[in-house]
This record gives sequence, structure tokens and C-alpha cells, in this order.
Amino acid sequence: MRKKKMIFKIEDVTVYFPYENIYPEQYEYMIELKRTLDAKGHCLLEMPTGTGKTIALLSLITSYRLSRPDSPIKLVYCTRTVHEMEKTLAELKVLHDYQVSQLGAQAKILAIGLSSRKNLCVNPKVLAAENRDSVDAACRKRTASWVRDMAVENKNVELCDYFENHEKAGENALLPPGVYTLEDLRTFGKNRGWCPYFLARHMVQFANVIVYSYQYLLDPKVAGIISKELQKESVVVFDEAHNIDNVCIEALSVSVRRVTLEGANRNLNKIRQEIDRFKATDAGRLRAEYNRLVEGLALRGDLSGTDQWLANPALPHDILKEAVPGNIRRAEHFVHVLRRLLQYLGGRLDTENVEKESPVSFVSSLNSQAGIEQKTLKFCYDRLHSLHVNPLKLQIQMNLCLFRQCATLQLLLGHMQGAFPSSLSLTTKECLIFQILYCSCHDASLAIKPVFDRFQSVVITSGTLSPIDLYPRLLSFNPVVSRSFKMSMTRDCICPMVLTRGSDQLPVSTKFDMRSDPGVVRNYGKLLVEMVSIVPDGVVCFFVSYSYMDGIIATWSETGILKEIMQQKLVFIETQDVVETTLALDNYRRACDRGRGAVFFSVARGKVAEGIDFDRHYGRLVVMYGVPFQYTLSKILLARLEYLRDTFQIKEGDFLTFDALRQAAQCVGRVIRSKADYGMMIFADKRYSRHDKRSKLPGWILSHLRDNLSTDMAIHIAREFLRKMAQPYDKAGTTMGKKTLLTQEDLDKMAETGVQDMVY
Repeated sequence: MRKKKMIFKIEDVTVYFPYENIYPEQYEYMIELKRTLDAKGHCLLEMPTGTGKTIALLSLITSYRLSRPDSPIKLVYCTRTVHEMEKTLAELKVLHDYQVSQLGAQAKILAIGLSSRKNLCVNPKVLAAENRDSVDAACRKRTASWVRDMAVENKNVELCDYFENHEKAGENALLPPGVYTLEDLRTFGKNRGWCPYFLARHMVQFANVIVYSYQYLLDPKVAGIISKELQKESVVVFDEAHNIDNVCIEALSVSVRRVTLEGANRNLNKIRQEIDRFKATDAGRLRAEYNRLVEGLALRGDLSGTDQWLANPALPHDILKEAVPGNIRRAEHFVHVLRRLLQYLGGRLDTENVEKESPVSFVSSLNSQAGIEQKTLKFCYDRLHSLHVNPLKLQIQMNLCLFRQCATLQLLLGHMQGAFPSSLSLTTKECLIFQILYCSCHDASLAIKPVFDRFQSVVITSGTLSPIDLYPRLLSFNPVVSRSFKMSMTRDCICPMVLTRGSDQLPVSTKFDMRSDPGVVRNYGKLLVEMVSIVPDGVVCFFVSYSYMDGIIATWSETGILKEIMQQKLVFIETQDVVETTLALDNYRRACDRGRGAVFFSVARGKVAEGIDFDRHYGRLVVMYGVPFQYTLSKILLARLEYLRDTFQIKEGDFLTFDALRQAAQCVGRVIRSKADYGMMIFADKRYSRHDKRSKLPGWILSHLRDNLSTDMAIHIAREFLRKMAQPYDKAGTTMGKKTLLTQEDLDKMAETGVQDMVY
């Protein structure tokens, strides 16, 4: 007999939940989420790993929308990776089918995933390019308006048939209601002969649910193109948002390298040649552009969607209404200004010392040494764009280096006079054989403030947001709800431990003065040797850095510890090469699938720590070697710490500890992805036993934590834990008096007695 899925009420909202049971924390999560939507405010919600956060979010928000047909809201769901995007859309598809089966056509919605051209393109010639930038360039070579204009006169110019068919369909190029994953979009595009990428871009304004990357909302260069038409009534969700402050900072930070300047100079020479050619053959077009610039730019509303490369990076709107300064209206004069600008930047890169400078000082130096005024800099990006689109009709992707220099300056100037005058700094840093000029943002709120101001509700959620009270200060907002949920369990399926010393009672730590100690390295190795002999299947080890991992593995190899490990399990190592790491992960999973067992060595701030799950037999134990602090001698980090101290009164030590502990929690959280799963977590460093470190771990880890253990004690606890996990258990928890799976009847009773009567 098929079990009935759930329909229940939370106050005035009828919630459709596509499963037979619901966790108590999911139900509580929905209640807090509804409070946020009712208040039309923002919230911070920490939900334990593996407790169904995604389906709880989707069920409540889509049901909330159905309960208010007069004012339907749009859901904008932001993920970090394409893999997470696909998982979210798959969950939404199950939910949508259930809602349609219950309500019929009125429950139908349009939900799409939007990603890069590389993930959506179906043109085999474009996909043959090596990387994402090459795919973007190959696409623009076939779809840009000036290329299509040339194709009218020259039939040998190659266009994209999928894009041309999409353009011919015009307003009829629409998606029928449904939930579309990236694969669904590609299949639909192939069948209709339409470009899936531009079809998805077009459907953003009509879709009820949009799932895409953080950058489409937080990066002003992208958000101005993709997300500018989203209505205020939208609900924005940032999932897995424990690092959202770092994402915001990266969105408003840029770097200039020597190779970029060399490319920009080549671009400039090419533009100069085109201007000379136009002066000789079609001077009228340049003169028409000059007259238009006298009146003002006002470009962005007139451009074709295929021609927009980057939106104006974070400039106030009133600047766009000003007239362009006289010294850059003529094309040849503008090229001369850019030449002086590149020479100045090249001179800044020639320094042998590390220098730090504020935006105001940088612009003043540029004015005195290169004779370029601040107002001129404000218009560089739009003036360059105007030159490409109108008179010259050049391919923008051929001059990306030059565009990036202008974007750097406008980004810098966009916040120089704002509320945070010292929120950006410029650092010239010598890195081995090359120098880099960083324009570094220190205030995460600059990127996310437009999102908070523009949209009705913003939900920031993750499994590791502790300490949750620090995020409102870092992002400068006031949440109407801020809540951290515990995990309800019928059995203790996680076993976190703090290892402070080895079997010889010597303390273990990766502190700088201890990390190279032979005793520490030996105890770390002996811990792993003992664990791989008793833990089945997969073991994952995280180190604080690539250099430390390389050094400790080399020492283990010399002392024979690595050989002892390999007698029990195969060993695979993450490298900084993406292809090598992907191959190592595939072979690691294969070894676990075949019962051979494997150990995977990874880095706490690497790719694996953020996006890869080691659920079920792929991760029965995760060992975090050390506390993953950032490199504290970094000039950029020191500047950010100074800014946080002066502006938000956040102490340097508090922020560094917060950042390290959320990273450690994210690493160990990879090991358990559902309540039916189980795994052990070892924090191998004596510093984790200190209250200031331990207290910053998520509550669902802290409530099970065993502290101040030696290696032999940890081995004993591991044996007992694995023996307990091997026993059958009741998933509903009725035998132990803990209700961890709620039925429809349970929810009906709770509606009468209140949620506080639930038993954990």
C-alpha cells in the first residue's frame, strides 16, 4: 500500500510536503521561515547537515505563494555550485509534481536553472572550446550584433543556428510550465532548435522560481545584466551561505597582473588602428558618436542583450546622466588617456616593496603623475564600451584585458566617496617572479546591501553559521529571525571528538612552533594508522594548507607510516590541479565501492572541502588536522582585520577564530548527509579544547562532542561507536521515546497542543 504524503497547516498556510514523514527540525524551520515572510524581513537560519533543509525551504515558500494568489512571490534560490543547483531543481521537481497532483493546473509553476554558456550551450563547435572563457568568446563570435551585421553582407561569416532560430521566434520563444534542470533546458533547446542559454536568460523575467549562482546577484558586473528585472516581491535564498561574506568581498575585489597589462596594451594598439582606418574611410560615424557623447551616455537601455559583456560595475546612477568629459569624447583622445593609464599601472607594478594605499591616495597619485582626473576615470568603462558598440563594432571579447582595467578603476571609484571610504585598499605585492596590484574590498556589506534593500525577504541559511550573531555585523543588516536548530536523532549517529594528545601523552597541534615537531608528526601518523585499521570504507583527512600536507606526507613516507596506512587502505591526494583531483576522487569512490577502502588527503580551504560530499561509505571518519586559520601575514587579510576592528569593533582574534572554526565545521560536516548515515569526526589539535574555539562550533556538533582525548581513548570510543552503529535501529524512534519522524497525525496533534510539546 502506497503511503500518503503530507498536507498540513502552519497558521494560515497549507503546506504541501512530498514525503510521508517530516523531521521536527524541518517543521520548526518552516515556522521560522513563515515568520520571516510575514514580516517581509530577512533571516539567518542554521539547520544541521542532513536534515532536509532544501525541501523544507522549497515546500514552505511555494506553499506560501499558493496561499496568496493575489500577490504571488518569486523565489530566487542561490547556490554555490552547479551540482547543488541540479540537486535543488531535482527536489523541486518532486515537490511540483506532488502539488500539481493535489491542486491541478493552479499549482503549475515555471522553474529554471541558469548557468554559464558552457553548461547550457548545445552548439558542438562552440562546446569544442577548452574552458568557460573560450566558450563565451566562441559564442559571442557567432551571436554579437556586429557579427550578425557583417553576416548580412558576407555569407562566409559563421553564425549560430540555435541563436538565430531563437531570435526569429521572438516573443514566441517561451518555455511551458514545469521545472527545468540544465539537462532539461538543453534537451528542450535541441528539440526546438533554440539556444538554451538565451532562452533561459529570456525566461528569467517570467519564471516563478530561479535557481542560479551567488554571483548573479552579488557581483555587480553580472547582476546588472541578469537580475536587473527581478521584482521587489522576490524571496532570495542564499543556501550553504557560511562563506557569504567572502563571496561578497571577492565580487568587489579585482587584481591587475603584468600579463593583463601587456594584453591591454595589445588591445589598445588594435583599437588605435581601427580608429585610424575609420578616420580615413568613415569619419562621419566617429563624428556622430562625438555628438551623442556631448549629451550623455545613457547606453545600457539601448544595447542588445548579446552585446552586454559586463554591466557598469557599481557606479551611482547619476553618473550615467552626466555628460562625458571633453578630453575623452574624441576617440583618439580617449585612447591617449588609456595609454597614460596603462603606463602608470605598469610603473606601480615595478616596485620591489609591498605597498598599501587607500583609494583616495591612489586617485590623487594617478592625477599628479599621469594627469588623469577623477571624473575622467569614472567614465572610462562606459566610454570604452561605447567605442566598441557604436562606431567601431569591435568584438568585446578580443579586448577583455582593457575592459578589466577600466572595470577596476570604476569599481574603485564607485565606493571612494561612499559610507565606507576605507572599505577598499590597493596593495602591490611581489609574488615570486611577478607583481600583482590588488584592489581589495574589506566590507562584505557593500555587495549584499543592494540585495537587502531591493528584495522583500532574504534568507541566509547553512549547516554551519555558528556563531550566528556575527553575520549581522559583517553584513550590516538586522534579521527579523535568527535561529540555530538542533538535530533530533534516535541514535547518536555522529561522534565528534577533540584529540589533544597522542598515545605518548605529548600534545598535538599545528601551531607554528609545534607543527614541525617530530613528536607531533609521529602522533598524527599513528592516529591515522590506528584508525584505518578499525574504520571500514572511506576515511577523509583535512590539513590546514597544501604545503603542510605535502610536508607531513613526505615525513610519513620517510618514517614508514605511509606504508602502514597503505597496507590497510589505498591513499589518494588532492592537488591544486582540478583534473588530477577529479581523477583521484573518482578512484577513491571506486575503492570504497569495491570494499577495498581508501584514505583521501585534502586541504581545508581547497575545492573538496566546499563542494564534495563524503556520505555513506565514502566517509565513515573525517580527521581535521589542526585549526585552519588564514595566512595571518597576508597584507590583504591584515588590512581587512584593521577595517573590521575600526568599523565594526570586531577583534582580530575573534574574526580569525570564527573564520577558522566555520571552515573546520564545514570540513567535518562532509561526512554525514542524512540521519540514516553515520560518521566520526576528529578535531586533532589541543586548541579545540579551549572554550573560545570549542564554543564557536555548531550546536549540533557541540552537543555530542567528547573533549580532551588521547589517541588510545579515541580508538576505544571509535570501536564502541562502530559497534553501536552496526545494530539495527528504529528510524521513527518510537522505542526510545524520541520522536524524530513526525507523521500527519503527529502534526495534527501539534496543531492543537503547540510545537513546544514535541519530544526530542
